[in-house]
Amino acid sequence: MTVEPTTVSVNEGQFNVPVYRAGSGEQLLYIHNAGGMGRGFTPDLERLAASYEVIAPVLPGWDDTDGLQDIDDTHDLVFFLQDLIDALGLKTPVNVLGHSLGGSFAAELAAARPDLVKKLVLVAPTGLWLDESPVADMFSVLPPELPGLLFADPASPVVAELFKPPANQDELAEVMYLQLANFAAAGKFMWPIPDKGLKKRIHRVKAPTLILWGKQDKLIAPAYGPVFVSKIRQSQLVEIDGAGHMLPVEQTDKYVAEVTGFLG
Repeated sequence: MTVEPTTVSVNEGQFNVPVYRAGSGEQLLYIHNAGGMGRGFTPDLERLAASYEVIAPVLPGWDDTDGLQDIDDTHDLVFFLQDLIDALGLKTPVNVLGHSLGGSFAAELAAARPDLVKKLVLVAPTGLWLDESPVADMFSVLPPELPGLLFADPASPVVAELFKPPANQDELAEVMYLQLANFAAAGKFMWPIPDKGLKKRIHRVKAPTLILWGKQDKLIAPAYGPVFVSKIRQSQLVEIDGAGHMLPVEQTDKYVAEVTGFLG
């Protein structure tokens, strides 16, 4: 499935947001991880689009987009998401799914505006901190080391497909530029640690919540799953074997089955 983004104006042109949109049925707002949407509408999103209308915006600052200069912190990002929901004309409350850093943004949105979120799916979200299980510092990892941090099996065909060597020097330069830009954007919300106070607000989440974790997650330990469950009233945790932090693309079948079974 080839899905091209369309540009959506938010807050009278303050933000011009590329948005991938595909599928039909109940709407599902997808909030991407620190890697952005540079790989486009990935197979996990394609599979979800068979059951839902998936709306996947590129957040300001990611994938060489503008607008991050107008977002100072997580609170500003949550206001942006509210304006984006209005600009997209989504029917609220809407189902929201966030992965990793996108999971913390989804949780913050659900805490700030419980009325906007129908059901919430958090996939290995950032946002909390355990001294005994610190989140790995992905900003200090060299590019060749990333697959070992993100995947249960760095030698799997999935990794080979996602990390295909660039065809030439120009493509290599573009890949490196986007990776640096995305890491710089993520750093605004994750550095020096990805705890920006969600623990003070997460109790406000009212939406039924599914929390998914890869059992072999080396970036954010599965130990965080029970902590999220303890802080969100109507929540359940499912751990999936054979998956690391990139659960949606490592174990797509199991992941999609859990999400669709929960959302209905």
